[in-house]
Amino acid sequence: MSTTNGNNALPAQFKKALQQTEQSRDATAVARLFREGAHLTNLGGDHGTDATKFWELYLEQFSEIASEFTGEIVSDRTAALEWQSRGKLADGRPVECRGVSVIEFDHDAVTSFRTYYDSAAFVRNGTRYSPH
Repeated sequence: MSTTNGNNALPAQFKKALQQTEQSRDATAVARLFREGAHLTNLGGDHGTDATKFWELYLEQFSEIASEFTGEIVSDRTAALEWQSRGKLADGRPVECRGVSVIEFDHDAVTSFRTYYDSAAFVRNGTRYSPH
């Protein structure tokens, strides 16, 4: 599924930067796309406005992770990005998860990030892991 209307440059940059972040294990590539004060949330709750901290916490949960984007709907200021991630949790267990991330953006930066995913893949003895 792919529908593109208007500006799709920033969503494409986001997808590439997230994959670079996952490969390098350095949050800088994706965090630099966020406007100062951008709001970040996932199923784990509200994560405030520090994009670098959000993505560092994301990486800490995995010993390895790779996301593949499988669909998108993009408008002038919003994108819904469908993804599937595979890898290993920090404790070595394999993990596979699917979800959707919604980004809002202006012409050159992400202004809001929300992500929704199948959290069952991250539950172990009452412990939750939170992907992007």
